[in-house]
Amino acid sequence: MSQTRFAFTTRRTALALAVFSAVLGTAAQAETTDTLKKIKDSGTITLGVRESSGALAYTLGNGKYVGFHTEMAERVAQDIRKKLGMSSITVKYQPVTSQNRIPLVQNGTVDLECGSTTNNRAREKDVAFAVTTYVEEVRIAVKANSGINSIKDLAGKTVATTTGTTSVQTLRKHERATGLDFKELYGKDHADSFLLLESGRADAFVMDGQILAGNISKSKNPKDFKIVGEVLSVEPIACMLRKDDPAFKTAVDDSIKAMMKNGELAKLYDKWFMQPIPPANVAVGLPMSQATKEAWAHPNDKPMEDYAAKK
Repeated sequence: MSQTRFAFTTRRTALALAVFSAVLGTAAQAETTDTLKKIKDSGTITLGVRESSGALAYTLGNGKYVGFHTEMAERVAQDIRKKLGMSSITVKYQPVTSQNRIPLVQNGTVDLECGSTTNNRAREKDVAFAVTTYVEEVRIAVKANSGINSIKDLAGKTVATTTGTTSVQTLRKHERATGLDFKELYGKDHADSFLLLESGRADAFVMDGQILAGNISKSKNPKDFKIVGEVLSVEPIACMLRKDDPAFKTAVDDSIKAMMKNGELAKLYDKWFMQPIPPANVAVGLPMSQATKEAWAHPNDKPMEDYAAKK
């Protein structure tokens, strides 16, 4: 075979392989994003759950996951089972963190993540969001005797937050934090971040208000802590799912909207935020905010930038 003919044959083979790979890649992507088919074929749905996201989602240990969003996701799973005409469905629980939650949704490990994730435009590039089910206010938790009552009191202090979240960046961007110098300390999850505050290694813990309230309510001495300061940001919290899967998003949204309309979601809110909850059987005591009520009255999947634009 001549050198020219060999080169041509090699190029043609390489081109064919490239096309074949592209077709396989497209097919694999289509398979990944057809979540309803994946669920029906496997008989299984995998929920992304959190271990210490306040009353929204947390663990009791031994593989038991509970909370407002966890129980809501379980009900969504049953609605999807009915929609697909399945006699039964196996619900699997995959613990996720602030760092790995998006990759685990993207790569198909998790079908539906219902934890404490803020819907924002940056994340919308990687994942899709269901309708907003909780509107959060980012606040500051401190020890009750700390003397810290405002953002300005954080000067020279150590501020804890959780790796993979945006809370400290939000604090730094706040107009009242301009020129403020404080040290940042990161916990691997929300429980770890609260421990930094509880143990005295941090002077404050900046995070979603309900996560702060949930961790305080489960602490040994809840009266030793308080939530203070200005509201740093208002953030819509929603369940995450894979991008470019409109059929699955519609199924999830329809289930959640039905719960909003028939009062089931309000009952779940009361159960997890206003009534005593395990393991300490202490109530978080966080009434539903007006912003959350509005999100339920007018279901939407708007990112947090749209909330900021309203101010």
